[in-house]
Amino acid sequence: MIDQKQEEKAAEFEVVEVGPGSWTHLETLFEGCGGPKYCWCMAWRRKPAEILSLRSAERNQALKAQLCGIVNSGVPVGLLMFRTGEPIGWCSVAPRRTYRPITKGRDKGVAEEDIWSIACFYLRRDFRGRGFSSFLLTSAIEMAWRHGASIIEAYPVHPESPSYRFMGIVPRFEQFGFRHVGMAGKRRHVMQLRRSCRQSKKLSGSPAQPMLPNKNVVG
Repeated sequence: MIDQKQEEKAAEFEVVEVGPGSWTHLETLFEGCGGPKYCWCMAWRRKPAEILSLRSAERNQALKAQLCGIVNSGVPVGLLMFRTGEPIGWCSVAPRRTYRPITKGRDKGVAEEDIWSIACFYLRRDFRGRGFSSFLLTSAIEMAWRHGASIIEAYPVHPESPSYRFMGIVPRFEQFGFRHVGMAGKRRHVMQLRRSCRQSKKLSGSPAQPMLPNKNVVG
């Protein structure tokens, strides 16, 4: 049971799907201090090869324009997290086919369009290390199920990993029932969550409230 104090705390937060109407909020978050304005979360997304040959400032603007175009086209790209109306976090969650190949394997018996990927998390610096990624991960899972996903795939690393921590950490995904199915490189674990009948019934109505932070797992 969540007590009244926890409910009030949860009410401060809102997680919404990114769309044309929320693009300016994504700009605010990404272009803020410490934000990912250098990549615009396009590292794993398909993009024209010529963008990579541009100089740094030009490349950043081209990546921004590319992501904006994807958003305006109606293709899902991810979620924004707000605290009392202010954007504080982001999660890249979208159909796996909209990313460039992250893994080499293919899932037999499952259509590619039914597989979604969670590829990146970003929290504003003053909200890091307090478990708030649980809010984003809860909503990312629910978003994928609502859009008809059969499998959700993620690529987290161990907490002590020197790189790729923006993709999440293994213990966090284990808490949500993800299972290890392989490796993508030396550090990234390929983990999957398969939809169950129980989950389908739970999410048939309105989305549930985001999970409160778990202090036992840093993220």
